[in-house]
Amino acid sequence: MFHKEGYKIILIATVLFVISIVLAGELISINWLRMALQLIALFLYVIVLQFFRNPNRTIVSNDNHIVAPVDGKVVVIEEVFEPEYFKDKRLQVSIFMSPINVHVTRYCVSGLVKFSKYHPGKFLVAWHPKASTENERTTVVIENKVFGEILYRQIAGALAKRIVNYAEESTQVVQGTDAGFIKFGSRVDLFLPLGTKVNVKLNEVAIGNKTIIAIS
Repeated sequence: MFHKEGYKIILIATVLFVISIVLAGELISINWLRMALQLIALFLYVIVLQFFRNPNRTIVSNDNHIVAPVDGKVVVIEEVFEPEYFKDKRLQVSIFMSPINVHVTRYCVSGLVKFSKYHPGKFLVAWHPKASTENERTTVVIENKVFGEILYRQIAGALAKRIVNYAEESTQVVQGTDAGFIKFGSRVDLFLPLGTKVNVKLNEVAIGNKTIIAIS
């Protein structure tokens, strides 16, 4: 299964792949060179397909759990000052996604979308300390009946050139459903209330809709 945000790119990649295979077969007489070029085309095509994959991970919504919104490695767990919405201290948990990870963003909790804003910006590498405030990003706040207000931030990385955000203010969202997509390398920051019981460790590999980030 592929995510809808990849349909156009997959179609273009399929056409280019077929053309490259046909042209290599007709124009290149040297067997090893023809095969090498066709294998390179196949490799690039598979990379595009795997990037836009969207595995079916349905869950039963649980307001006592904050689930991982994306696949990737937990790179930050620390108390920080959140300057955009809360303007006070929060517990930040950040997940870094490499280009080979699933890049679907899913809602980590159910609740009411209180805030949703897009910020144009730079394309620093996603693990850069200033990426959270200077890169292209979206900020979304969901009010959950157990945890209160949870902020998550989609952050573009050096390769990411487009962030898709489905969250609209004043709408109800359901934990585990699609919240958006980040194309080609990125990171998601979660800002949780102080005292939240974090259920993951640094460098742990999180799986979207499966890994429980925090419990009430």
